[in-house]
Amino acid sequence: MRDYSSYDNETLLELLAQGDEYAFTEIYDRFGKKLFAVAYSRLKEIQEAEDIVHDVFVSLWANRSKVEVKSLENYLAVATKYTVFAKIKKKERQRLYNQASQQSPVHELNIEASLHYKYILEAVEKEIEKLPEKCKLIFRYSRNDRLSAKEIAKKLDISPKTVENQLNKALKQLKIVAKTFLFFFLIKL
Repeated sequence: MRDYSSYDNETLLELLAQGDEYAFTEIYDRFGKKLFAVAYSRLKEIQEAEDIVHDVFVSLWANRSKVEVKSLENYLAVATKYTVFAKIKKKERQRLYNQASQQSPVHELNIEASLHYKYILEAVEKEIEKLPEKCKLIFRYSRNDRLSAKEIAKKLDISPKTVENQLNKALKQLKIVAKTFLFFFLIKL
């Protein structure tokens, strides 16, 4: 077996690109502790720092034939830093999500109220189906695709004023149905 510790980084990279596992092991042995130190200095958590180093080396192995590296040490250090930054960003998003979910109470609906809402949505959907074709199409573009009146007008080759009129027509019809159901829903509560 060859003595990989005597190879320079460029030679190890060439061998790595060819799928040489011993070259990969030598790269890991050579740089693993340094990368761990970089990750740990930012995260202050051993397990997370180890995970970062693991992820960097898994990525190096997975992309061994594609990646073009000029300086192995710099490449690994930068990859580690970016992976750490991504981890920190993810932790911050999670912290903000947890904070927001604790601050805004979630109101649970009882089963009966849920069924009423379901019936209202079904009734609204049935009412949408009763709309004239062009009116229904415009309403669906507005609601489902979130297109503006100008975008819908351009798509259907009609004036924006026609789109607005059709949307108002649809909304008036749907408000009538929604008010009826809301009235009966509030009586039952």
